[in-house]
Amino acid sequence: MSSALCRRLGTSAVRATLRSPRLASASISTSISTRGIRTGSLFTSAPSVRPRLPASHAVFRTSQVRYMADKVVKFPPMAESIQEGTLTQWHKKVGEFIARDEVIATIETDKVDVTVNSPESGTILELYANEGDTVAVGANMVKIELGDAPKEGAAPSQPAPEAKKEEPKKEEAKPAPEPPKPKAEAPKPQAPTPAPQKQAPAPSRAPSKAAPSPVAFDAEDFPGYMPGSRTERRIPMSRMRLKIAKHLKESQETAASLTTFNEIDMSNLMEMRAKYKELVAEKHGVKLGFMGAFIKATSLALHEVPGVNAAIEGDEIVYHDYVDISVAVATPKGLVTPVLRNCETLSIVQVEKAMAALGKKARDNQITIEDLAGGTFTVSNGGVFGSLFGTPIINQPQSAILGMHATKERPVVVNGKVEIRPMMYVALTYDHRVIDGREAVTFLVKLKELIEDPRRILLDL
Repeated sequence: MSSALCRRLGTSAVRATLRSPRLASASISTSISTRGIRTGSLFTSAPSVRPRLPASHAVFRTSQVRYMADKVVKFPPMAESIQEGTLTQWHKKVGEFIARDEVIATIETDKVDVTVNSPESGTILELYANEGDTVAVGANMVKIELGDAPKEGAAPSQPAPEAKKEEPKKEEAKPAPEPPKPKAEAPKPQAPTPAPQKQAPAPSRAPSKAAPSPVAFDAEDFPGYMPGSRTERRIPMSRMRLKIAKHLKESQETAASLTTFNEIDMSNLMEMRAKYKELVAEKHGVKLGFMGAFIKATSLALHEVPGVNAAIEGDEIVYHDYVDISVAVATPKGLVTPVLRNCETLSIVQVEKAMAALGKKARDNQITIEDLAGGTFTVSNGGVFGSLFGTPIINQPQSAILGMHATKERPVVVNGKVEIRPMMYVALTYDHRVIDGREAVTFLVKLKELIEDPRRILLDL
């Protein structure tokens, strides 16, 4: 009785197992045993039951079904105002493994180059775009087969036998039975010796005499002109250069731009820098330059004349109680303006540290869109390139920009005497719709006073 019960239980268990949906992800064991069935007070064991499965289920006897998940990664959002970019470089190819957070692609936007990191680890199955294509935010970028890194020993094992097979084939082709052929060619010089003598008087050189030879020109033949190379190259404008060109042109068409100038005696600031630059480098680990003093003095002057720190939005003028200064930085791809936040709260040394960090990011091409966002005023230092005089263009939607220039020694009148002093021209381009001439001149005069006597910066005078 117990054996019959066990047989029934075994058969029903097999049927229940075959009907279960879990067969798609696991192998089926064809051996089912029932042990330890209590019937009343007796404890008996039933023999194993081996049911016969249909042919359609035969695959489960020797193999296990495995499903690998594939994930399609889309181009991520880069900024609120950026909806597309140019794919400049793939850092991985199809078939290569990529780890999570590893750089997979670089996209050039209107402002900076954005690196895209992989959100998952796996093997790349497909790339949905080519280098140079314009890609949109949210479009398919790459398909990844999720999984761990492949074993290192598996990859080199495949190309190894191919190289071994090719080498013996080349060796077999070399020992071909060619040596008996030159033996047959040995008696040939007796007959073909008169052949080359007959071909010698062939009229092959006649047309070469008729070909015109190039004429050489001297400078005397063309006075004031010497022939030379006149090649041209056409290179498509980068997305950043196109954006810069459009932005600057819009600024000229939008703002009522006007520029006012002044000159600054740099003697006291240069003396302070020469006296304390080594101490600052030892204590703070940063070089003491002119930008720290100029940006700090600019923030104080902007608080003195808040209209220069304002901007137009629609039919309203927005006056900013904080000072975020955009600093123009030249990069190989174009001009970028990273922002120093809350400059009114920073010291000269803190400004120098922030400038050094931004300069390093610019050199390493790691400026982010967050570094460029915002800004209430811009400072452009063309003096590092030797510029003596210039009129900068307003960085919209700001209302003014300060242009610094090179420091040159010039004769100036000091207390009724002519002296040689290191002088710098400064220029303020401003939007006359917001800023009047009185405010612009007052701002430059305040800046001149602070730079010519740096003690005023410390005393907030």
